[in-house]
Amino acid sequence: RPCGRPPPAPPAGSAPGPARPGTKRLPRAIVVGVKKGGTRAVLEFIRVHPEVRALGTEPHFFDRNYHRGLEWYRSLMPRTLDSQITVEKTPSYFVTKEAPRRIFNMSRDTKLIVVVRNPVTRAISDYTQTLSKKPDIPTFEGLTFRNRSLGLVDTSWNAIRIGMYAVHLESWLQYFPLSQIHFVSGEKLITDPAGEMGKVQDFLGIKRVITDKHFYFNKTKGFPCLKKSESSGLPRCLGKSKGRTHVQIDPEVIEQLRDFYRPYNIKFYETVGQDFRWE
Repeated sequence: RPCGRPPPAPPAGSAPGPARPGTKRLPRAIVVGVKKGGTRAVLEFIRVHPEVRALGTEPHFFDRNYHRGLEWYRSLMPRTLDSQITVEKTPSYFVTKEAPRRIFNMSRDTKLIVVVRNPVTRAISDYTQTLSKKPDIPTFEGLTFRNRSLGLVDTSWNAIRIGMYAVHLESWLQYFPLSQIHFVSGEKLITDPAGEMGKVQDFLGIKRVITDKHFYFNKTKGFPCLKKSESSGLPRCLGKSKGRTHVQIDPEVIEQLRDFYRPYNIKFYETVGQDFRWE
């Protein structure tokens, strides 16, 4: 099926397969953002936990497929036992205006996970991914500025807009308290995956099962991978689309972008009570 499109719901009245334990439940936790922050890594790491069942594809329910209804959404979910938590991830939710209200209407108790990363690095990673699919797009510099000599950044370009975390967070805080939103550092997810995943497990209210022994650093890819468990075969690394070498960008452009993001970063740090040290 086309990339990014959620799997179709099973047709009504289809013949049942062998009975499987558990029930399809709406998610109790959602990884809502951000694109190119490390959301796939968080999902793959957390699904190692025996008390977590995660949907592998991105359903895009609260942005693109809301008209299909909650029962359609529920039908996509993995079966869980009473002791397990259902998790899904769709990074575009964080920048979708309607998503906070829609998730709140599903359940005001939903736990939200946001994986953030230095917005300059995130924008370059986003551009690198787009370039691999559309080699004829304009340069990073050309898309970044409305007027470079005046330092006017084009905030309508999605790759720039996503990194204005403080702006998007305001929409979420209208519906959810900060205590229900957990922020994962995309940088620490690489340097200390066990530490970051320990905090995620605490936030979800589950035992710290995922620890240092689950990870090894893959020098080729430049990020941690899951070690093989006794029950599975090869180690699990993220796909070939992860860990791409970034496009080389003029250092002056990077400096201008750092200046642009600085006030947004400071406001974000103050709001969430956490310094991500992107300066």
